[in-house]
Amino acid sequence: MTDAPRLVYTGNVIVDLVMTVDTIPAPGGDTVASTSLVTAGGGYNVMVAAQRDGLPVVFAGQYGTGMFGEVVRGALDDAGFELVQPGLPDRDSGYCVALVDATTERTFVTSVGAEGQLGRDDLDRVEVRGTDVVYVSGYSLAHPVNADALAHWIGTIDPRAIVITDPSPLIGELDAEVLTRVLARTDVLSLNAREARLGSGLDDLVAAARHFLTRLPAAGVVLVRDGAQGALLLSAATGDEPIRVPSFVVDAVDSNGAGDAHGGVLAAALARGDDLVAAVRRANAAAALAVTRFGPATAPTAAEIDVLLATDAA
Repeated sequence: MTDAPRLVYTGNVIVDLVMTVDTIPAPGGDTVASTSLVTAGGGYNVMVAAQRDGLPVVFAGQYGTGMFGEVVRGALDDAGFELVQPGLPDRDSGYCVALVDATTERTFVTSVGAEGQLGRDDLDRVEVRGTDVVYVSGYSLAHPVNADALAHWIGTIDPRAIVITDPSPLIGELDAEVLTRVLARTDVLSLNAREARLGSGLDDLVAAARHFLTRLPAAGVVLVRDGAQGALLLSAATGDEPIRVPSFVVDAVDSNGAGDAHGGVLAAALARGDDLVAAVRRANAAAALAVTRFGPATAPTAAEIDVLLATDAA
């Protein structure tokens, strides 16, 4: 009997302090938020998206004890994720202040906590199956302890497991050797247009995708998420020119969580055996639905994604 696929998430879960403002205040300025929210965030949103699309979740990351740690652990328990780590008894989880302005763009300031202390001994507790999808986040790779552990651990996991790497907006700050090690075991590199340009030093997205493709294994795929323009897919199979997978026309109110919804649903679709274009189209639909709702954990259910896909195809 084949083991059922799971999402093995190695990134961070922190607390999001989300505030909606008209505009981001200038240095030294102040403003009043029209709404505010305290919730588990970071990688939590990717895992929720995968679970809502039918993929069981294993959380391999580290978390803490304290005011923010209680929010994190409560959210993980309520979601029913399988937890690998016992947590750190002497350090609280970190938190992020997220400002969402009237254009739906978001600005982050983060304080690091226990999630930045994921060591190799912690990762060795994780049993990765050949049917699993392992998700690596650049937010975790930005922490020296996590980065060193993940860079060496990723090459030891079952070679049949699918590895998705999302380098995050911090791509320009990641250790070059760490990123090289991780990309060498990455099956799908998923990054947005800004990250593609920043990480490659190239303005043209196709050229940026080609740059990253040379750093992946022979069967690797580069996925560039380009907002309303959809997504670009480049691999050895697509040839020199990428495939463009279109997005969906929606009324966006909050872009916070769109990338997480895309990543989680992409993982779920690939775990089910969907072909790459179908998986990205489904992930595009999930991201489109996510931006129509306020808040970070706005990933749609599988049924909601199915309706949008069917409506678009009609």
